[in-house]
Amino acid sequence: MPEPTTEPTAAPRAPSEVRAGVVPQPALAGSPKRRYGLVILGVLAIAVLAIIVLLVIVYFIAGLGVSAFIFAGVLAIVPLAIVLLGIRWIDRWDPEPRGALAFCFLWGAGVAVLIALLVGAQVDNVVNSLGGPGPGYEFFGAVIQAPIVEEVGKGLGVLMLFLFARKHFDGPVDGLVYAATVAAGFAFSENILYFGQAIIESGGSVAGVFQIFLIRGLMSPFAHVMFTACIGIFLGLAASRTGGGGGAGFFLIGLIPAVALHALWNGSLFIVRDFYGYYLVIQLPLFLLAIAIVIYLRRQESRVTQRHLTAYALAGWFNPDEVGALATGQGRRTAMRWARQHGVDRAMKRYIRAATRLAFSRQSMVSGHRVVRAQEEEAAQLEVVVASRRALRGE
Repeated sequence: MPEPTTEPTAAPRAPSEVRAGVVPQPALAGSPKRRYGLVILGVLAIAVLAIIVLLVIVYFIAGLGVSAFIFAGVLAIVPLAIVLLGIRWIDRWDPEPRGALAFCFLWGAGVAVLIALLVGAQVDNVVNSLGGPGPGYEFFGAVIQAPIVEEVGKGLGVLMLFLFARKHFDGPVDGLVYAATVAAGFAFSENILYFGQAIIESGGSVAGVFQIFLIRGLMSPFAHVMFTACIGIFLGLAASRTGGGGGAGFFLIGLIPAVALHALWNGSLFIVRDFYGYYLVIQLPLFLLAIAIVIYLRRQESRVTQRHLTAYALAGWFNPDEVGALATGQGRRTAMRWARQHGVDRAMKRYIRAATRLAFSRQSMVSGHRVVRAQEEEAAQLEVVVASRRALRGE
């Protein structure tokens, strides 16, 4: 891979920064201070979420029994694996921290499920105190209560990450990945409950479980992902446009399509007679539209990376030929093949990731949002770029 002959000490100044009067990181003068408070808070949060998930598991076992719980759990792994593979594909360009993804999954599998269970129990208590369920009880629960409560419960996890780990939000794709991971956790727990109930009601009959597994596990594993992704995308848009208070406003905006899509999915079971026909005419096109949106957002990430790495190349941090290798999918694949042949694949991965993070830090500075934090991130990533390049040279 072509390399610069020198390693400059100054970061480039973008034209938009000059007009706005924003001063970029002037030099690679040292490592920014690490913030251990956020790390400790994250570890504590994950520990608490894990305990909540255990409580949910105990609740499921008490209601379903051990055998039904285990069988349902095995079945639920199938749609979970499908969704996680999809998330990994979406997240390949700029992978999110594993700790943040773990937080999201545990929030969905534990807290969001617990919120739904508690609200459902309170609603049942109110209904029973008023004389018991009426003719519209099931419709209300499925089309109004569940979409609102579940999307709020899932979305709050993404909002928490937005508020307390803002540096991990670079744009809509990040928000989508976090929201999809929350939804994956929620769907996993919910599928265990639905599959377990089907096992009990059918007396363990394969035919009694197959239909619900087909609909929930194979035909619509991404249903919850599609709903909650609306919230994540809007919070991702908020990351470069507003502060924490504004993020709450974007959260509410994203909640509207999330609830609407969820209600449409649940409500169809009460209206249509041919569910499979409805699935082909309505739900499948919506899913294909979602895929098109994801592809568009990923291409936008590539464009942002290429645009800002070009500025660093002009400042001497990269050889111009490197920009194509770092900012395009084909270029990255070629670079990784070369790295594997020379036994430096780990260094190349760090190099590509640092360059990508560098581009998004520059994007934050150009937009004039979180400039100081972005400057610190820029300095850190420039150090990684220098160290990775030396490793690639075998130094």
